[in-house]
Amino acid sequence: MRAAIKACPLSRHEIAFNMTNLLTEIVTKEQIDSWTRESDKVNGRPERHIPAEYIPAFCRATGSTEPLKVMGIPCGIFIMPGPEALRAEIQRLDEEIREAQGKKKKRMMFLKEMEKD
Repeated sequence: MRAAIKACPLSRHEIAFNMTNLLTEIVTKEQIDSWTRESDKVNGRPERHIPAEYIPAFCRATGSTEPLKVMGIPCGIFIMPGPEALRAEIQRLDEEIREAQGKKKKRMMFLKEMEKD
């Protein structure tokens, strides 16, 4: 969850607000802080965990599916993105392929020029 928050452009307050809009309960920045802080048994701060039913809202608010993926590992399940996310990934891969083909073509032309001399 900490990595998802760090990668998210939103503040913890904004994430909490978005989660509140997705859930039927209020989520605060302080709750998010308690879910993501290291346990502090020396100072009496108990370790707190996010309720499982909040995780989909957290994922939507941060744009990260990693918390769901982590939860699936012990169960032996694999989480996959929806059709729109897969289409976007396929499009990105197609663009990378076209870019690589363009670089290859330029290098082949350069090689032919070198071999002429």
